[in-house]
Amino acid sequence: MSTASPDDPRKDTDGDSDSDSDSSVKHKTRKERSISAPGTTVIGGRTLAFTTTAATVNIQGEDGKDRASLFTISHVLDGDPDPATRPVTFCFNGGPGSSSVWLHYGALGPRRVLIPDTLPAPPPPYPVQDNPHSLLDLTDLVFIDPVGTGLSRPQGDAKAADFHNIDGDIESVGELIRRWLDTHGRWASPKLLAGESYGTTRAAGLAGWLNDKGIILNGLVLISLATDFQNFVFEQGNDLPHILYLPAYTATAWYHGRLPDKVADLDSLLAEVREFAIAEYAPALLLGSRLDSARRDELAVRLARYTGLPAAQIARRRLRIEYGWFMRTLLGQGEQTVGRLDSRFVGPDLDPYGQEMTRDPSYDAALGAFTAAANDHLRRSLGWEDTEPYNILSMKVNQAWKWDRGERMGFPSTSADLRRALIANPHLRVLICNGLFDLATPAMAAQYTVDHLNLPATLTDNVRLALYQAGHMMYFHPPSLKKLKADLARLFAEAVPART
Repeated sequence: MSTASPDDPRKDTDGDSDSDSDSSVKHKTRKERSISAPGTTVIGGRTLAFTTTAATVNIQGEDGKDRASLFTISHVLDGDPDPATRPVTFCFNGGPGSSSVWLHYGALGPRRVLIPDTLPAPPPPYPVQDNPHSLLDLTDLVFIDPVGTGLSRPQGDAKAADFHNIDGDIESVGELIRRWLDTHGRWASPKLLAGESYGTTRAAGLAGWLNDKGIILNGLVLISLATDFQNFVFEQGNDLPHILYLPAYTATAWYHGRLPDKVADLDSLLAEVREFAIAEYAPALLLGSRLDSARRDELAVRLARYTGLPAAQIARRRLRIEYGWFMRTLLGQGEQTVGRLDSRFVGPDLDPYGQEMTRDPSYDAALGAFTAAANDHLRRSLGWEDTEPYNILSMKVNQAWKWDRGERMGFPSTSADLRRALIANPHLRVLICNGLFDLATPAMAAQYTVDHLNLPATLTDNVRLALYQAGHMMYFHPPSLKKLKADLARLFAEAVPART
């Protein structure tokens, strides 16, 4: 089965020096090391002092030998009267193959890189400033780079392939979390996970893994949900993505002024489209070739109204609108494509004559600024000396990922792990955050996952879905970043007992 990852920018990235995923070579074993530096930031008008620590943490196999060295950057508030009861949140991004730089320097960390929203980034230098919406006022933060990303590497006889699969990845990150709690004396602390995109796949699986180890979580932050891959993998015979992507297509066409009807209220329009997708579009797709041609043409006209695409082409495609075609076609026959991670972004495609997008302008707009911010913070501000490159996003890891968990047929999913964690821990609170202009993990797919968790009635209020007028990294959009912080503050108020 070919499975597209939620963060896949649809291009190869050269220059990442990740070790080969199926290599049998013996990796060098490096000693654990750490370096700390003081810092301050202003949140809510208060100046907060904190200590930043960059560190490598080795995890061992059953034989006691080091299997991997994982890299973390933590921010711990200074002067807390009882650190053992202060919350700590473990954060990671997705890919798979991505480091944690996006959540770190874009949303949750004490410092944030500034890039213009919906525009290509300017040339260097890229400004970095205090993040007034950081979570540091509510929780200590630990940013984790999984094996093959950042400075995290396999060790000894371990193969990169041991970690580049769903369960190997979960176990290695879970062991890192256990080691961090040990080293810092934080077993009593309220604990949360914050994952983005494939990081939500990891976080849902980790919730179950940690619970089995007696490490009980207070909360989960799942940004751009990707726990059910059937929701967004376009393959022959899988009609679900066509249904679940439709509102995101509508939002994108509305944003770019491509809808034939002028609509002022996007929310009302999206409610109409969601109802149409379930009540009319889905039954038609389920009929396959048995769908009457007159009904097909009628629905093609409706879809054209909701997507801004030509009705005749929609009918010719049997009403199925694959996202790559939509992104490349929406703006007409020119060379422009809309972004996949954030469809508010627009830029020229690599193939001026192609029928599907081959470049994501929303990814390219952020890559350089975040790469510079991460390396400058690590090398200059913290003084971390290392000859190895910091892998922002390793496509070698992404393309070598093994998706089969070995226990089921079909599409990868960790929703069952999430359900199990919620049932085992009825106090667990989950916040799911999705952008309306996300064409990687669409918002309706997140709602579909929530609706199919099959939770007991007593637990349905433990899971909340928040929507944002932005894309996959909704925090690129300043109003959405402000709303994200408010939603996170509510989660902490619900998930973490008040300190006395």
